[in-house]
Amino acid sequence: MSSPNSNYKETWNALAATEESAFAHVAGYSDEARLKESTAITLAWLRQTVGIQPTDTLLEIGCGVGRVGRELAPLVARWIGCDVSENMLHHAERRLAGLTNVVLVPISGYDLKPVPDASIDAVYCTVVFMHLQEWDRYAYVCEAFRVLKPGGRFFCDNANLASEEGWKMFLASAAFPADRRPPHLSRCSTVPEIDCYLRRAGFQDVKTHTAGVWVVGWGVKPA
Repeated sequence: MSSPNSNYKETWNALAATEESAFAHVAGYSDEARLKESTAITLAWLRQTVGIQPTDTLLEIGCGVGRVGRELAPLVARWIGCDVSENMLHHAERRLAGLTNVVLVPISGYDLKPVPDASIDAVYCTVVFMHLQEWDRYAYVCEAFRVLKPGGRFFCDNANLASEEGWKMFLASAAFPADRRPPHLSRCSTVPEIDCYLRRAGFQDVKTHTAGVWVVGWGVKPA
């Protein structure tokens, strides 16, 4: 039996029951201008780490309402958005209407099984690890390695426990009584954790970086 904190599909389908609720839990707001501004930061990170090439097939783990996909899909050959919540994908489909190179894929919450081996140029996962238990984070890193082509690139991020902002987030989550913790309560990561996941999964040229509340990690699947 799944624990309350790991029943991701039930949790996120409930949180995305309406478009308003979906936006609130993905970004905290639904204003398109603010969404575009936050996405610009994500695109900058991707450009600086794994790169964005016009010939790329890119896959996002936990695409939500298509916050990043709406801006990223026009820059690549194919963009695949995966999410545990069919409701999230329904909202993403509306936002991404008209983009002919977009594929939306429902997943279990623990793997990328619908995606074939060695079929993707780059995989990224942003603002998702904070909602996953540690072993499920690692499972997605391993799945990213599986679906990437040789030489494929992977990027992930999470709130950094060692930062002042991350520690405040940790204390805010810790303040919930144990029997009343929301199933989507945020969890932080550390630099050694992210570094370990990527190296243990088999990635090479692994790098990590911290900036404000964030720790980011990226690596390359051996050619």
